[in-house]
Amino acid sequence: MKVIGLLGGMSWESSAEYYRLVNERVRELRGGYHSAHTVLYSVDFAEIEAMQAEGRWDDAGRELNRAARGLEAAGADFVVLCTNTMHKVAAQLTDGLGIPLLHLADTTAAAIKAENVKRVGLLGTGFTMAQPFYRERLAAHGLDVLVPNEADRETVHRIIYDELVHGVVTDESRERYREVIARIVDAGADGVIYGCTEIELLVGPEDSPVPTFPTTRLHAEAAVDYALGKGALPSAPAR
Repeated sequence: MKVIGLLGGMSWESSAEYYRLVNERVRELRGGYHSAHTVLYSVDFAEIEAMQAEGRWDDAGRELNRAARGLEAAGADFVVLCTNTMHKVAAQLTDGLGIPLLHLADTTAAAIKAENVKRVGLLGTGFTMAQPFYRERLAAHGLDVLVPNEADRETVHRIIYDELVHGVVTDESRERYREVIARIVDAGADGVIYGCTEIELLVGPEDSPVPTFPTTRLHAEAAVDYALGKGALPSAPAR
């Protein structure tokens, strides 16, 4: 079994989900007393959040590169970055790194294409929905990506940062998300990406009238499959 390097803490609420899902997948596939070989590097999210808010993405990239190198030094065979938003700095994170990154957008795209879905709605942080780094990566895989309107983007982002990263889950916010999902489906989405690792703490497949793609679960399962030799790293889009 390869050693999975989990780069988390953004937030620790979703990183705990990664650890649980990774080990549940190993138990499912291997049974008995088996659990995953993992190394976890958890950053202080307050520092990363300040870099996001201030647009200091280069600083964030350097910090995550340092953390990834720490995972490599600790024996990780590959890196799982436990956040959608911070894939914005994936290139900086992997600069000079001797082990691969299991890119979350590539994992998600592979799952969407396997379901023969072409047009998907994307929910995530305001950064992930509004900036091109994630949407363009998905589009390069041949997907048509829709994002909510500005008001809905603000709602989705606010609930993530004001509630979910602090472990606050309410029925009221679940209903707000259901309304956003319904509107993006009405706009033509044939599937919905839960494109922030905290979103799965709030909503599930039962909250959408179309197939959902929960990136945390997809990423964790792909990591285990690769670690156990049951799957390859998903292909990056052709340039």
